[in-house]
Parts: sequence; C-alpha cells; structure tokens
Amino acid sequence: MTTKARKKTEAARLLEELAGGPLTLGRYVCSIREGEEMSQVAFAKKLGISKSHLCDIEKGRKSVSAAKAAAMARILGYSEKQFIELALQDAMERAGLDYKVKIEAA
Repeated sequence: MTTKARKKTEAARLLEELAGGPLTLGRYVCSIREGEEMSQVAFAKKLGISKSHLCDIEKGRKSVSAAKAAAMARILGYSEKQFIELALQDAMERAGLDYKVKIEAA
C-alpha cells in the first residue's frame, strides 16, 4: 500500500470513528450540520426539505437519490462526487450488496 493510499485509509477510519460508525450520507450530513452549528430546522430549511425528513436522513431511516445528493452538495458547497458516492453506497448496503462504490465524472 502506498503512503497516499494509507493516509486515505487512516483518514477514513478517523471519520468513521468520529461519526460513530461507517461513513454514510446521513452521518456526513449530520457532521456538516453540527460543524456549522445549525439546528435541524435551520439546516432542513437551507436544503429545502422538512426537519423530519432531514432527521430521517441523518438517522439512516430514509435514503437519498444520487440526484438529490448532488443537489444537496451544491447547496452546501461540498463535493457532489462525495455525496453521490455515499448515497449510492447507502443504496448498495440497503440492498444487501457487498460492493464498494467509486464514481468518476464522465
């Protein structure tokens, strides 16, 4: 394993430890919201969704489509690729498929 690849693995492990488990879109969104010190109500308003829908996303009770994940990333000023990968990875896990999602721009 190269040093660069090892650093990414260590960074991913740190994020998962801080998030309380494997990184999911919900945990990522929650981390962003908490980092910005915003309430769920204010953050949901920023995203154009209800507070209850945001809560369900953060808790992993609701999934997000790739298109909605990209829109959320644009609104928040984050990487669309990261949001889409996490949304698709969540879908794979919900389907019980043991694959790792990696995407690249066309």
